[in-house]
Amino acid sequence: MTKKIVVIAAGGTGGHLFPAAAFGEEMARRGWRVMLMTDARGRRYAENFPAERIDDVPAASLSANPVTAIPAALKIWRGINAAKQRFSEAPPSLVAGFGGYPSFPALMAARARRIPILIHEQNSVLGRVNRAMAGSAAIVACGFERLDRLPDSAAARKHVVGNPVRLPILAVREQAYPEAPAGGRLNLLIIGGSQGARIFGDVIPAAIARLPEALRARLDVVHQVREEQVEAARQAYSAAAVNAEVAPFFQDMGRRLGAAHLVIARAGASTVTELQVAGRPAILIPFAAAADDHQTANAEGLTAVGAADVIAEAAFEPVGLAALLERRLADPHALAVRAAAARAAAKPEAAKSLADLAEAVAA
Repeated sequence: MTKKIVVIAAGGTGGHLFPAAAFGEEMARRGWRVMLMTDARGRRYAENFPAERIDDVPAASLSANPVTAIPAALKIWRGINAAKQRFSEAPPSLVAGFGGYPSFPALMAARARRIPILIHEQNSVLGRVNRAMAGSAAIVACGFERLDRLPDSAAARKHVVGNPVRLPILAVREQAYPEAPAGGRLNLLIIGGSQGARIFGDVIPAAIARLPEALRARLDVVHQVREEQVEAARQAYSAAAVNAEVAPFFQDMGRRLGAAHLVIARAGASTVTELQVAGRPAILIPFAAAADDHQTANAEGLTAVGAADVIAEAAFEPVGLAALLERRLADPHALAVRAAAARAAAKPEAAKSLADLAEAVAA
């Protein structure tokens, strides 16, 4: 029996590629052939993607500027034709779009070829490509209950499945929240997205330096910072007598998250979902420039259940953060309650639920 093919179309960031990879793993376990369509930028996040073939197709983001709009439109047109050609060679039973402008050519080619389309939106606000394709999709799956900017015509096809997460993060869910006995060590994990967050490197070491000496002496900090900030952050922690590990990237995020008593992070969809699945309390600083302020909307997945505090980027400064950190870290029992609330809000079966929908559509 010939295996069915699913083509996964996803944009060039980890926020799009990581959930797509978890879905791909589940489809492969079910006997499907998995292909990925992205662009050159997406390949950077697709090193271990569970696909037997990865195709780069020309893609671009359309802008209102006429000088750039025409070349972008021509590039998209080439991408759609390239996807059509690939579909003629190996016809898929389904095309699953995970957002980002590199997913657009594959989805448009699927629509032209009358191939069933499923889209998955990770954020609480429908992105531009998914918004454009929602009317053509048999299923509009999403990560959170809230989904702003969904066209009325697609509302009946909305399915809240959660965001698929990587296996190392699912494994954290099997671990108990780490105990924090009175006077014991406290693990603080600071992550700022795939590229790190410059403001985190500026504000957080300064805030931690303001904590009482007895609290600083108990801290074990793991801080992801931008490459150019590593040395300054290390020096700041050393001057504050804080045990800290500072690096631009951490491969073993599952282990780091499993050890954390509290996390400081952006509010990207993958981050919020991973905090829910792992069951970890957080302080979230939504990225102010995110389209449609979708990170503030994403944060509701944790704030609505009392599992996180949110600080607007404009109000993110050392004095206020230090006060909040001192209050949270001084009450390990309250942190454990927040961890349990985060865990209860999770949808750990997201990849399986999405695969069930995919197979139903393809059938």
